[in-house]
Amino acid sequence: MKIEQSELINVLTQFNPWWKEESIPDLPTWKRAAHRELYQWTVNPPAARAVMLSGARQVGKTTLLMQVIDDLLKEGVPSSNILYATFDHPLLKLAGPDEMLQAWRTREPKVDGKEYLFLDEAQFIRDWGTWIKHQVDFHKPRQIVFTGSALPLVKAGQESGVGRWHTIRVTTLSFYEYVQLKQLSLPQIPEIHSLKELYQWHPHQFMDISDKATHYIPHFHHYLLQGGFPQTAVVNSITQVQKLIREDIVDKVLKRDMTALFGVRRVLDLEHVFLYLCLHDGAILDILTLCKNLEVTRPTAQGFIDLLESTHLIYRLQPFGYGKEVLRGRSKLYISDQSIAPAVLLKGSSVLENPALLGTLVESSVLKHLYARYYSQNIKFSYWRPDDKLEVDLIAEVNNQIIPFEVKYQSDVDASKLKGLIQFCAEKTVSQGYVVTKLLSDFGPLPQHPRLLVPVLRIPATLLCYWMGQIEALGGEPFDL
Repeated sequence: MKIEQSELINVLTQFNPWWKEESIPDLPTWKRAAHRELYQWTVNPPAARAVMLSGARQVGKTTLLMQVIDDLLKEGVPSSNILYATFDHPLLKLAGPDEMLQAWRTREPKVDGKEYLFLDEAQFIRDWGTWIKHQVDFHKPRQIVFTGSALPLVKAGQESGVGRWHTIRVTTLSFYEYVQLKQLSLPQIPEIHSLKELYQWHPHQFMDISDKATHYIPHFHHYLLQGGFPQTAVVNSITQVQKLIREDIVDKVLKRDMTALFGVRRVLDLEHVFLYLCLHDGAILDILTLCKNLEVTRPTAQGFIDLLESTHLIYRLQPFGYGKEVLRGRSKLYISDQSIAPAVLLKGSSVLENPALLGTLVESSVLKHLYARYYSQNIKFSYWRPDDKLEVDLIAEVNNQIIPFEVKYQSDVDASKLKGLIQFCAEKTVSQGYVVTKLLSDFGPLPQHPRLLVPVLRIPATLLCYWMGQIEALGGEPFDL
């Protein structure tokens, strides 16, 4: 649709204050772990590709774009060669990207040097995949960075996008990032570069770190409720936090994005499916029971679950194995940030006093931290449950290694509570394993067991989540499990 160029120029000028030699307002100085990778791919890309930031609403994608723009300006890139636009804006959405580029160059004539395009919410560009492919193929001196809140933005353009863009997944804040953002004054915990280092520690090191980590536990529990959205992490009222999560994150995805992007008409049924998954966070999905309880068909329910995964509201784990084992197995579903389910279900702070619910929040948080650290390294995550009595919560497969994680957020974790992990290690070719515990006193090697022939380390959830975020922020070793 043709929009008056003067109107487009007015909109773009508001979004690009550097054209008027003004600074970017309210730009945080603190930077997320993803900033390092985004900066590298923008300024000195390893390959001639665009860059896509993919993540849920309100995880900080726009802030990351603005911080990189600020970096470019400080390095002397001409302000007229930098364009930011969000296709969430109705006029830009109607006009389309080509009209937008014409308005940009009318307002800001090009000068020598590389051009940088930062495009927010690119899923609202019509035929976005083809357009970006064309830009990458025929406008070599132009670097494009774009964001999207929906994973189909990746899937829909996979064929045309092969080799055309590099994807950076942005999850919600890690516990380490949460501590940094809130500028908490806590005893310093030493850096590690990999979990493998802990196998070489002496007993006194475990005791020393446990003493320091005591101060982190109440903040970790608060983090579980406040969640990893930068907007809510700095709000102290749990009631207000949960209201913001419901209104600004969940409702906008379910009631706006699902309709605008995917044409969902049965929004109430979709909301019921999501509520059901919140009630069964971390559980193995029984799709037939879900359909019976909610009175929806299986294809409808499955389609809704696919969309919820696409919009970064849930994670899905397949059962461990290959071929028919996976095809016939049932998925295990987690809400993507541990704070969402309590917010949606109006739980308040009561979950901290319910051991079962608290354990579920911790398990969900552990999965998010491990996924955020290793998703880009082709690590396959799954779970193992051969029967109703044995289970391993999370299994990482990388470089022909199988590494199990069992989450036991309870007191006095010993071999009697780890039958699933012990059985799995006995049956499979396992190099080492981890038990994620609650008590700081349960930090160190698991005592020997006749059937356990590989080293297993107990590590408190507070420390695991802190270190996973720290390793990611500092750039740890690849495959460092």
